[in-house]
Amino acid sequence: MTKADVIIISDAVFTGLKDKPEPLAVAVKDHKILAVDLKEKIANFKDEQTKVIDVGNKLVMPGFHDAHLHIMLGSLFSHYCVSLADVKSAEEAASVVREYAESQPDRPWIIGTGWDHTAWDQKEFPDRWVLDQEFPHRPVMLLHAEGHYGWVNSKALEIAGITRETKNPEYGIIYKDGNGEPTGILIETAIALAADFAYDFPKGQLRDMVDQFLQHAAKLGVTSVNDLYASRAHEKLEAYSVYKEFEEEGKLSCRFHLYPPLNGDLEQAKKLREQYSSDKLRLAGLKQFIDGVVTGYTAYMLDPYTDKPETKGETAYTAEQLEVWVTEADKEGFQIRFHTIGDGAVRLGLDLYEKAQQVNGRRDARHALEHIEVIAPEDITRFKELGVMPSIQPYHMALMPRESHTTRVGEEKQPYIYPNASLLRSGAEVSYSSDYPIVPLEPMIEIYHAVTRKDFTLNETWNEQERVTLAEALKAYTSGSAYSVFRENELGTIETNKLADLIVLDRNLFEVPQQEILETEVEITFMNGEIVWEKTSVAVSK
Repeated sequence: MTKADVIIISDAVFTGLKDKPEPLAVAVKDHKILAVDLKEKIANFKDEQTKVIDVGNKLVMPGFHDAHLHIMLGSLFSHYCVSLADVKSAEEAASVVREYAESQPDRPWIIGTGWDHTAWDQKEFPDRWVLDQEFPHRPVMLLHAEGHYGWVNSKALEIAGITRETKNPEYGIIYKDGNGEPTGILIETAIALAADFAYDFPKGQLRDMVDQFLQHAAKLGVTSVNDLYASRAHEKLEAYSVYKEFEEEGKLSCRFHLYPPLNGDLEQAKKLREQYSSDKLRLAGLKQFIDGVVTGYTAYMLDPYTDKPETKGETAYTAEQLEVWVTEADKEGFQIRFHTIGDGAVRLGLDLYEKAQQVNGRRDARHALEHIEVIAPEDITRFKELGVMPSIQPYHMALMPRESHTTRVGEEKQPYIYPNASLLRSGAEVSYSSDYPIVPLEPMIEIYHAVTRKDFTLNETWNEQERVTLAEALKAYTSGSAYSVFRENELGTIETNKLADLIVLDRNLFEVPQQEILETEVEITFMNGEIVWEKTSVAVSK
């Protein structure tokens, strides 16, 4: 009988095949799960070389698979930026940035993130002159919490060549005052005018950013991710060749599934599909934006905004252009994921996928819609009917005060803001994710908000009919995400012959109060059968 390299024993193994954990043992050999059974039976796979890890009643489960994030942007925000998440005014933001800048004298650009004017007393956009008082000669670029706006100083505008004569780029806005002067606020694609200069990082820094992400993911039990195109504003940060270097060096401790832009260049997409096709690094599909965000009135709605009735938002590209891209990419066998925030964008996304089926024939495409913050109830059932996956980030509903949405859509739509359970229980296959770095990479935050529907205060619930069970949430974050990349036969559950991507938590989530979910940490992370994160408190015996 083949002997195991490692045997993990627990009174609480959540295989993902049932709704409760069970007392089981898991035998691992090389990079795969050798067997899953009662510990008495798994003992047959033990010899003197086998490491036995008995974790008592701590939860053993599949590794988390984050189905929507941005690796390089996340590392940038986490390790090379100043956080402005807690500031309460533009002036306070400038002061915090100045303190940070003094500690980083060699960085050519000062980059920050996390500010949110909707949470300030003065809810208007800030301007460049506030930053100029602290930074007259050093370029500064500060990204909004949602990542769709940038706030820069005059020096940054100068370097980017932005003047009163500069026209708005496609699907972008350069905010200007009554005299026609740029205010320092750049919306959507206009961010790239400055970001292309701010993101001009040396190769060594890009490698460090990938390394930082891998360490962070392993500590949090994230063993697979879908790395989605982050928008035209951040194209400069693409680093696939660096990922490839890490894979070739045996340093890729997380599985990367790549989603470059859907932009009509299918020849380039085909080349990438051939170039990246391994177990740890592969092109999984293409991604694009249909709309923007509610707070900027760029989310595309079926009806006008209640507090700005002259607009319904807008689409990033025309419906005609999107239809051509979707139909052609679908014909070539690519999976497509669309950023869709407003109910108009959700409907358009579903319509585009349905049109592709009509033209190319129905196949198991697993196209997806991301975010789905507002939805028309009649569109909920269309996901299962069309085989489209809802990609949900449960913490997004608590990212900002609920007034950021409830004041902008009619009362009849409010029960359908940030849907979760209604989509999951519609029969559609749902995946969970973080959208890191818009929110932390920490899966426990997503799980907590999925099962509680607590808002940002952590005291009040919001649309509590959209709560899901703990088992539903864990499955969406594991097997649901594996399904999203056609890897349900390799990943997402604890079964014989699947890849050994497993984690051990420091408690049994099924037996603790919901509040403790936020306190839960990972004790061991296995990826490909190897321990890539371990805390010293774990009991190990030979």
